[in-house]
Amino acid sequence: MQKLSVDEIISKIDKAKTFYAVSNDYSFTLKIDTYVPYLCAAIHDGHQFRKELWEACLHTEYDRWYEEDPETKRMIDTQPIVLASMDSRFEYDLNRTPEEAVFITAWGKQLWKTPLSKEQKQRSITKHQNFYNVVDALLNQLEHQFKHCVVYDMHSYNWQRWDREVPTWNLGTTNINNDKFGNQVELWRKSLSEIKLPNNIQQTAKINDTFCGNGYFLKHISFNFENTLVLATEIAKVYCDEYQQIIYPEVVAAVRNELKNRIPKHAKEFIKAFSN
Repeated sequence: MQKLSVDEIISKIDKAKTFYAVSNDYSFTLKIDTYVPYLCAAIHDGHQFRKELWEACLHTEYDRWYEEDPETKRMIDTQPIVLASMDSRFEYDLNRTPEEAVFITAWGKQLWKTPLSKEQKQRSITKHQNFYNVVDALLNQLEHQFKHCVVYDMHSYNWQRWDREVPTWNLGTTNINNDKFGNQVELWRKSLSEIKLPNNIQQTAKINDTFCGNGYFLKHISFNFENTLVLATEIAKVYCDEYQQIIYPEVVAAVRNELKNRIPKHAKEFIKAFSN
């Protein structure tokens, strides 16, 4: 892995170079083993929380972990193109607009003892903008090469906070072009429903059951790249004990192994559907 500036990363993308890099501010990683018409992203995988914010933050380390999406990068790391955050969404949320990315409250609780300074906020907003500069460069390159592209936008959610039965997998689709991409959404939902996980974990996959795909990452890409489908894919946190902060490695490994083959298979069907 190389440490590269955002400009250097974008330059490599523009030249269609393969590489594995961490941004020079250590806010995200990008791996491109080969250029293919699909991208995997884990934008809430990050847990870093810069030290100057520790004293000001009212949420505990566990509070932050609980609302992040741990292990989601691990679940997709066998894929040829993987983009993942390193910073916590509590510093800035990549799934919100730049104006809303730095929380004031988070999940009904005041986040800061005292308001952050303009400089502190700007440092986080700059990271947010740098990330999206890379996203845009990468999708420009993929659409240039392949015309159509699919983004597997990997998330997780706390299923035990719901007071009803919820699916193992949820796809959020309200902000995509369902007339154009609806068949590919259903193919992905069906594939997820067929996954087998250990420990007798029930497998269900639904569309817009718990979350409806309202994140900025999906909206930004869908608005700017009309030939790219974003599949906001949420797995319930059946792969951990969300109250005890314990990861179940055998479940994470099983998810990773299943997605290793299912993602490229679905992407192949997606491209076949739009090849004419």
